[in-house]
Amino acid sequence: MVWRCGGLRWTGGEPVLVWEGGRAGALGYGREIGFRAVGERRCVGARGNPCPARAVVSGRGTGARCGECARLDRVHSVAADGAPDDARVYRVYLAWFGVGMVKVGITAEERGGARLREQGAVTYGWLGRGPLMAARRTEEVLGTALGVPDRIPYAAKRAARVGLPGEAERAAEVAALYGRAMAVPGWADTLEPVDLRVVDHAEVFGLGRVDRIDGVVTALVDGGCVRGTLTAAAGPDLHLVDPGGRALVLDTRLITGWELVAAGSGTVTTTVPVTVLPPGAQAGLF
Repeated sequence: MVWRCGGLRWTGGEPVLVWEGGRAGALGYGREIGFRAVGERRCVGARGNPCPARAVVSGRGTGARCGECARLDRVHSVAADGAPDDARVYRVYLAWFGVGMVKVGITAEERGGARLREQGAVTYGWLGRGPLMAARRTEEVLGTALGVPDRIPYAAKRAARVGLPGEAERAAEVAALYGRAMAVPGWADTLEPVDLRVVDHAEVFGLGRVDRIDGVVTALVDGGCVRGTLTAAAGPDLHLVDPGGRALVLDTRLITGWELVAAGSGTVTTTVPVTVLPPGAQAGLF
C-alpha cells in the first residue's frame, strides 16, 4: 500500500505522523519505523489545495512546494505579515534551544505550546498577549533590545540537543532574559504582560536519549529506504538508530510529497544521502 505523508505534528504533546486522507499514527519512542520512497517527489500544493501542475520538486528541499505554490502559501501567512486583520489573540514568547541560543517569536494563543514543540524549543516562557500587529511590533522591539533573533537554523538546534545543560540551568537562562525583556520600556503599553512560567520539553522530546548524532539524512530518492529505532523527536526531526548502529536525524519535512511504502516491500532499495559527521562534531549538520 502506498501512502503520502503530510508531515509530523505535535498532537496532545506527542509526535504524530499525519497522512493524506486523514490517517494519523502516533510515534512511540523505542519503536522501529521504516519506509521506502517511490517514484518522484511532487509538490504538496498551497493552503489545502493541490498543485495544479503536480510539479516535480527537489528531494533536498524541506518545503516540498514548487515556486508558484510556495508564493501562494506565503501570501496570507502570519510570518510574512500577510494577515494584518487577523482578529485572534497572539502571544509573544522566548524559546530556548541551547546555551546562548534563544529566540523571540509569536504564536496564536489558541495554539497553546504547539508552535514551540513544532520548532523544537527545549524550554520556553511567555512574555505577553494581545492583537497580532502589537505582538509583531513587540517581537521586533524585544529582538533588537535583547540582541536575540527571530529565527535559529535547524542545524544549530539539532547540534545543541547533544550535551544539554540541566533543566534548572535552562530555566534560569529563560528567566534571566524574561527579566531583561520586562525592563524594556514601551512594549507593555500595547500588550498585556504575562507572568513567567517556564515550560520544559526535554522529557516530551526524549532528549535524555540523545547522546550523539552521527549523521543527518539530507534527501530521499526513488527507492531510498529509511529504517531505524526511534529514540527521540523534536520539532520536525526524528532521532533514529539505524540497523548499523548509527544515530541519525531525519527531518520529516523531507518526506512530504513522496509516495511511501513500508520498508522491505518490493525489491528495489537505494541508500538515501546522509551527511556523516566526524566523531565529536556537532555543528554544520546540514
